[in-house]
Amino acid sequence: MPASNLPADDSARFAVYDDDPAFPLHHLGKIEVRPTVRIRDNAGLALAYTPGVGRVSAAIAADPSLAWRYTWRANSVLIVTDGTAVLGLGDIGPVAALPVMEGKSLLFKEFGGIDCVPICLDTTDVDEIVDTVARIAPAYGGINLEDISAPRCFEIERRLQERLDIPVFHDDQHGTAVVVTAALTNAALVTGRSLGDMRVVMSGAGAAGVAIANMLLAAGIGDVALCDRTGVIGRDREDLTAVKADLAARTNRAGLTGTLFDAMRGADAFIGVSSGTVPVEVVATMAPDAIVFALANPEPEIHPDVAHAAGAAVVATGRSDFPNQINNVLAFPGIFRGALDSGATRITEGMKLAAAQAIAGLVADDLGPECIVPDPFDPRLATTVSGAVRAAAVADGVVRGA
Repeated sequence: MPASNLPADDSARFAVYDDDPAFPLHHLGKIEVRPTVRIRDNAGLALAYTPGVGRVSAAIAADPSLAWRYTWRANSVLIVTDGTAVLGLGDIGPVAALPVMEGKSLLFKEFGGIDCVPICLDTTDVDEIVDTVARIAPAYGGINLEDISAPRCFEIERRLQERLDIPVFHDDQHGTAVVVTAALTNAALVTGRSLGDMRVVMSGAGAAGVAIANMLLAAGIGDVALCDRTGVIGRDREDLTAVKADLAARTNRAGLTGTLFDAMRGADAFIGVSSGTVPVEVVATMAPDAIVFALANPEPEIHPDVAHAAGAAVVATGRSDFPNQINNVLAFPGIFRGALDSGATRITEGMKLAAAQAIAGLVADDLGPECIVPDPFDPRLATTVSGAVRAAAVADGVVRGA
């Protein structure tokens, strides 16, 4: 382990941090690079490096597809951020985002067996981000975009996927959407509903909100209405961005107007993916046996106990200290494992829906108001999700060389 480059007499400065158990765990980072082969003599050196490596490189130059077998590319993902939308902390910059990117790399390896390199870019310019990632992409089998603020994240993902022949996945959008769709599918079962009969109201029309709405539509939701700071997003609004205008044309079939609280009256489900609070009396106006996903972190839009007291039958949050945690780790390791193993060139809507269905199915035997998603440490999780994603990639015709 490398020594710290801080002066020895500066250690007292860190005492206040080291009293918090999170800080010692992060000491000198949470990830490292390790070899998969060992070199113990000159014969091994000649195979791993020159002259042996030259034969491998020459073969790849003649047939680039060999890189998927004879380099780490088939099991590697590049994690990219600009630090503009980190957790609930917001725009904290690339250096402060690094602990989160290291954590994401750790989760990829622990739950999916995938090697990752975190890259924190010192730019927020869309063109620069796209060009930088595209130029280093040949070393990787997939790109995971992370903690990039909306609306730039939509364009960055779109342009990179158009430019590259490997999966590009913005986890804040699609990972969240997959887990929410799985959880809502099971919450509907618990409360005697079907997705096709449900009216859902969402607070937040950023990266996660847009992706959740799109996935719920693909899953066959009855109706979903999104709300931003101005109120309900509908065709009557003249202040909408292009992304929100597109959503307005495909959502809010009931033609709701007014505030978030107005829209929640009689709704079957509420999904919160923005800051703010929801009063208990508003939850009480929802349909009987309502479903409340209060996913703001660290403080949910409404405390689970309060939501239950107001009549909610199923409550989920983004926190691990309450039942039904909506955690992206349920999705992204298995999704990328399936995409890499299948040789997928992109992650389709069908692959994401397959992941959501696989996640939902894992709790069939334990399904209940406090169990609508599996435990992240369920040993079946990654293999079940990856298998479903792999099959969907083949069905959707996005497998390399197919």
